[in-house]
This record gives sequence, structure tokens and C-alpha cells, in this order.
Amino acid sequence: MMRSLWTAASGMTGQQFNIDTISNNLSNVNTTGFKKMRADFEDLIYQTSRIAGTPATELTTVPTGIQVGHGVKVAATQKVFTQGALQSTGNIADLAIQGEGFFRVLLLDGSYGYTRDGSFKIDSNGQIVNSNGYRLMPEVTLPENFVRESLAISQDGRVTVKVAGNDNPIQVAQLELYRFVNPAGLQSIGQNNFKVTNGSGPAIGGRPGFDGMGLVNQKFLEMSNVSVVSEMVNMIVAQRAYELNSKAIQTSDTMLGIANNLKR
Repeated sequence: MMRSLWTAASGMTGQQFNIDTISNNLSNVNTTGFKKMRADFEDLIYQTSRIAGTPATELTTVPTGIQVGHGVKVAATQKVFTQGALQSTGNIADLAIQGEGFFRVLLLDGSYGYTRDGSFKIDSNGQIVNSNGYRLMPEVTLPENFVRESLAISQDGRVTVKVAGNDNPIQVAQLELYRFVNPAGLQSIGQNNFKVTNGSGPAIGGRPGFDGMGLVNQKFLEMSNVSVVSEMVNMIVAQRAYELNSKAIQTSDTMLGIANNLKR
């Protein structure tokens, strides 16, 4: 059997995975804080018929060898943590990170999730939570008689409010951001959340605007960093590569048919 059949088949499988990745990026083009993914590929094992440097005569060696590859495979899928555009919302609980860092939320199982999605809300207990009810950590609990429109969050994370009967704002909390040595090593768990892995390294906490942390912008949201134009170009390239690999399979099949009919 011709090896080109299997080589081209691996190419079609790889481009299908590439299209899956592109489709996920495009489907999340309006997802707050979403970071696009990139599929990385690597070539497979090679069959070596002659090694470069093999002696040809007593005085000479062959300068190049003879090798043939066996296709391609997916090496990794990498999150690209470039800054998304900031969009003004006018909502007092919306927060956007400009620069490096993640918000930390408390998940249902008691572990921590990390997110760039700053579309927070104020629940019935006066706590700041995300759309799934996960509390922002460190906890932010607002006084019972606070004036809602007085909620102010500075770029360095200081949370202040006014309470009824008092015109002077009081500080009720201090936000923290968290960064990682290798954010691409974080595990995506859905709901715009990531979890720590050995590849990402431990979370490094800090005050916004200090020690390499980004700034917090109230009444803004960070949009997805997916570029529709770039993804469409990547889709066209993947489609053409898929077609070429399928053509290689068809050509190999035709050659096998010709060889099979030689005796007729």
C-alpha cells in the first residue's frame, strides 16, 4: 500500500482539527474576555533509507541522505493572551483588566478559577459575583445601606461606596489580580474560567497597577481578542490544505489502479 495514502490522510485529519479550532474562535468572537486558540502542528516520524554522511567510496561520503516523512500531527493548542479591545458599558459592576492579570473567583467545588471576564454583578447579599454566582476573591461585601450609584472602583483596585446619611465614601475592599509565569499553560474549564496546572505555575497575586499587574477599569469590559478577518484567512488556508491532501489521496488511488491494471 502506498504510504502517501496514510500521509495525506494525516494531513486531512490535522486540517480538520485546525478548522475545529478556528470554528471555536469564531463562535466566541463576542464572548467577554475570550482568548483565541492556535493549533500547532509537527511532522511525524521519518523513514530513513540512507543517512547523510554515509561513505560512498574510500575518500568520499554522500552529502545528503534519503528520508521520507509520514505526515503530520497536532502538537499543541495554545491560548493567545493578547489584549482585547475595551468596551464602555456604563454598568458600575463591569470591570476590565488593561494589561496582565486575571480575576479570581471561588468555584462550587471550593477551588479557584481565574478569568478575564469582568462582567460582575451584585447579588442579594451585597457581594460581587460573576454571571454564574461565583464570588470574586478576595470577597467584596458591600454595606446593606450603600448607595448603588456611589460604587467606585479605582484603577488600583480600591472599592469605595457611600452609605445612606453619609456623603463621605468609605473603602470596603481591595481588589487583587493574579498572573502566571506561563498563562498559556492554564487549563480552560469553560464558563470563561481557567484553572492552575503544573504548566502554568502557581498564581502570583498583587495589587492592580503594581508588580507587573494590569489596571482595573470600571464600567468597561474586555472583548474577545479574536480577529474575524484573520480567522477567515486561516480558514481558507486550512480548506485549501484539506483539498490538496484529498487530491493526494485521489492521485495515489489512481496510481494504484494503474498498477493493478498493468496485467490486463
